[in-house]
Amino acid sequence: MSDTIDHGPRAEADEMLVVACPSDASLNRVPRAKLDRNPSCGRCHKQLFQGRAIELNAANFDSHALKSELPLVIDFWAEWCGPCRMMTPNFEMAVPRLEPRARLAKLDTEAEPAIARRCSIRGIPSMVMIRKGREVARTSGAMPMAAIVDWVEQALQRA
Repeated sequence: MSDTIDHGPRAEADEMLVVACPSDASLNRVPRAKLDRNPSCGRCHKQLFQGRAIELNAANFDSHALKSELPLVIDFWAEWCGPCRMMTPNFEMAVPRLEPRARLAKLDTEAEPAIARRCSIRGIPSMVMIRKGREVARTSGAMPMAAIVDWVEQALQRA
């Protein structure tokens, strides 16, 4: 009998990830291999991937940024910011291209200044990728959809 652990392709396929629900922020364990099969939240039964960016606030930030194991891409923005408003539709169009490999979210820096300070946001729009509470990548300035997707995909390689 062997005491070794199989870390081959099947072990990776069976790996469970903790994913925060976009609706109620509850934490769900989902097999990595089933992320693209429209998994639902065990508590509220809504889909874990809804094809749109989620709104972050003080109530749900830690569930998504610290407790979820899914890479989180946050667009830090404000309503008064012209470049932020220009980038919003591009960010939304990027969501279906990147889910379920990453969760895309928006955080209004005017509504949540404490979180913006906590993340050291100095200018907007800024995008930050966080994985398991650790910053992986950061960029500033408005981007077209293709540039957002490229930036996220490159950051995912480092995550």
